[in-house]
Amino acid sequence: MARDVVSAKLDIIFKKIFTENRDMLHEFLADILEIPSESIKDIVITNPELPPETTDGKFSRLDLNLKVRDKLINVEIQLRGNNDYRDRTLFYWAKLYASELKSGETYDKLKKTICINIINFNMFDRSDYHTEIVTSIKDTDEIFSDKFSIHFFELRKVGKKVNPNNRRELWMQFLNASSEEEFEVLKQTNVPIMNKAVNVIYDLSEDAKIREMARLREKALHDEASALANAKKEGRVEGRAEGKAEAEADIIAKMKAYGMTEEQIKAILSKN
Repeated sequence: MARDVVSAKLDIIFKKIFTENRDMLHEFLADILEIPSESIKDIVITNPELPPETTDGKFSRLDLNLKVRDKLINVEIQLRGNNDYRDRTLFYWAKLYASELKSGETYDKLKKTICINIINFNMFDRSDYHTEIVTSIKDTDEIFSDKFSIHFFELRKVGKKVNPNNRRELWMQFLNASSEEEFEVLKQTNVPIMNKAVNVIYDLSEDAKIREMARLREKALHDEASALANAKKEGRVEGRAEGKAEAEADIIAKMKAYGMTEEQIKAILSKN
């Protein structure tokens, strides 16, 4: 009988995996950014804790802030999209970019800032699952600044075919995996770090406390999505009511302009 496994793309599981296994975090960053592993000398996780509210059903943003040598990196998994996600990403990039500059320091002290967004919805009208946003000069494509970089990894566009030589895609397939069968396929690649990643998932899946945390987190995310959907629905209803009232007021004003009395207007409206 196949075992039940927790999902690595659930933010609380993702953060637990990579804060407690620094070697995996090291390889993960090198692989998805496609930079030499030896170029990452040290990683400092500035927010390693799991906030208490993530386990009691409340809503919160659960990301991973890192200092990697001369770079600042933010990693976030987002399972559901919303209309302001691009603006939100720009906001967090700007906030992180300015966070390390101390009073009196010159602007050249600002570090390259990279936001990595792993999203479980489609954002761009292209087939590639990876998109990097950079700043360039219009008409010349010359890079304006190499300190700006935002990556999007769209999980729904990741293929099923496993290629041991494509480490970036292997990580995305690891995050997408939802069954023991899918994890076993990844283990069969014989990529050592992927083998370890799957074993970590199995260990977490055997922990009753972790499974309960995952269940509550999934419930919180579902409740958040439902609350947002209901708010939009109520907004549309209120908007229609306000629109109807405004239209009626406009009609009444026009009736009065034509010299109709209050009694005549009420008699006409009462028939509608």
